[in-house]
Amino acid sequence: MNDNAPPTSVGSGSTGRIHPGTSCAARVVRVVAAVLCALGLSAVAASPARADPTAGGDLQVAQTLGDRDLTFMLRRVTGLPGPLHVDVLTHRGTAAGTLRLGAVPTGVSADRAEGSSAGTTTSRASVRLGGTPGSYGAALDIDRAGPWELVVDDGSRTARIPFVVPGQATSPPELAVFGGFVTAGVLILVTLFVAVRVRRGAWVLLPAGGVVAALAVAVTAALLSASLPPPPQPGGQVDATNDNVTDPYAVVRPVTNDYSRPPVSLELGSYPAKAGERGTLRLSVTDGATGLPADDLVVHDGALMHLLVIGPTGELWHLHPIRTAPATYEVRLRLPAAGHYAVSAEFARLGGGVQQVRSATGLTVADGPEHNGPARGGSSHNGSARGGAPALPAELTPQGPGTRTIEGVPVRLSAPSPTAGEASTLTARIGDTPTLQPWLGMVGHMIVVGPLDKADATSPTRMGQAAQGAPVWAHAHSMGGDMSGHSAHDMPAAPAYDADAMGHGDAGGMEHGNADAMDGNADAMEDGHETGKGDGHGAGTGSMSGLMPLNGDSPADDTVAAYGPDASFVYTFSRPGYYRVWIQAERDSAVLTAPYLLRVSPAGGAR
Repeated sequence: MNDNAPPTSVGSGSTGRIHPGTSCAARVVRVVAAVLCALGLSAVAASPARADPTAGGDLQVAQTLGDRDLTFMLRRVTGLPGPLHVDVLTHRGTAAGTLRLGAVPTGVSADRAEGSSAGTTTSRASVRLGGTPGSYGAALDIDRAGPWELVVDDGSRTARIPFVVPGQATSPPELAVFGGFVTAGVLILVTLFVAVRVRRGAWVLLPAGGVVAALAVAVTAALLSASLPPPPQPGGQVDATNDNVTDPYAVVRPVTNDYSRPPVSLELGSYPAKAGERGTLRLSVTDGATGLPADDLVVHDGALMHLLVIGPTGELWHLHPIRTAPATYEVRLRLPAAGHYAVSAEFARLGGGVQQVRSATGLTVADGPEHNGPARGGSSHNGSARGGAPALPAELTPQGPGTRTIEGVPVRLSAPSPTAGEASTLTARIGDTPTLQPWLGMVGHMIVVGPLDKADATSPTRMGQAAQGAPVWAHAHSMGGDMSGHSAHDMPAAPAYDADAMGHGDAGGMEHGNADAMDGNADAMEDGHETGKGDGHGAGTGSMSGLMPLNGDSPADDTVAAYGPDASFVYTFSRPGYYRVWIQAERDSAVLTAPYLLRVSPAGGAR
């Protein structure tokens, strides 16, 4: 018999023998099936934790560290183990020096070995700050996902900034989708193989039914995955641990979508420093329900805590205390004048919204020795705090809308006819070029306190006490950023008050310590000299291009000087009366603060 002869055809009544050449095809089928199985197992197996490049962006945290106002940029970690790049942004007037950085894992874990290094510094680096504003960087090694602390030591105090390195885990719906499609693919090959090899066609129904079932599971999981609630975000909604950061789906989560926590109480420590002396103010935050320390503040608007201090002269300090221990913060101050200082803090608690908590007591600073020199915040105070009202420079005296000069920069405020209960647009033009820098992620900030009695609102010595009991404290932001090189709208020339109505010939500010001039300014507002009344010019919000992050990118930081010069704020004054307003923006690496005095008319046009 010729072995090389081609096989005979199988007739209709044959036993169904297949061609010997099909053994090669069978081997190919087996190889393909093995490859698909390997791919399926690699897809559904639990992947090791690694930094998720799409989970959030860079973390920006402002810190008032001693006499330095710094912004720390913690760049997101894109692979584990890998580097954490830390950029320290300095502002004008920041002293040169060296900061020592450390990375400390703080997460607990059910695995004792996994959490054994908690509280131990695993990586160190130094940052040498220069005398000119700019960005100074260093890198720390990160070897795992979970909660961490960035420890910053300037030689006399230590700040501890919490952050979370996210992990990456496959969700159960994704596992079901991947597993279903891979299983269906394998079973299709099995079905073809069974159809060719077996004599009875009924056996084909078994793998074919498996294909249908696997596809049904995959499609159902894909359709339902969009409607299933995600697990709580570690570090954003619930306390972060090594376990829930590595795999949030493996941790049993509560059946709720409300992760809010009670408000916190703000307590001020003793402040023994006298006027003109440097002192440290310590603050603690406690849970409003239990009274226990609340160490779950999260970064909000670029800081863990925004501390607002208003002095008797009407000067505003917008500071960012450092976290020195769980639920404990501190900030270094040199308060220039004796008297009462109102204190308020704004922060966000884990799983909750933003809270603005005013201190029930504030601070009372005793009279001190004569002093000269710059105060915190960059304003210069010349004169004695002892005996009578301190002499205030023009930059600290409030005035109505119009143009004034702050640290050599012209600032013009347009506030057409603010009325209680109606949205008002206030637009500040800072300088005349689009060179504003985002500060705390915003082009501009506006602090509002009032309504106040006319005498208190215009007094150079009682503002702190008046602010302590003011019904309204507000912190508004200008979110729009215009990088087009021109303003979002043309601001009209707005003569706020004529020289006679102001009571003096200097439109840039009041006479130093002249309460009569301030009263004259307020009278001018009462007499109808408000800026821009009936001018028909609305303040546009500007383009938000370049400022807001897109597709998970990080927002622009202080190093980008391409916004403005207009910063617009939309705010509704709830009550009529006199309000003190402070506009803040960063330009040339310096934060400018422009104080104003506004009179808000009652609803209905009554005077």
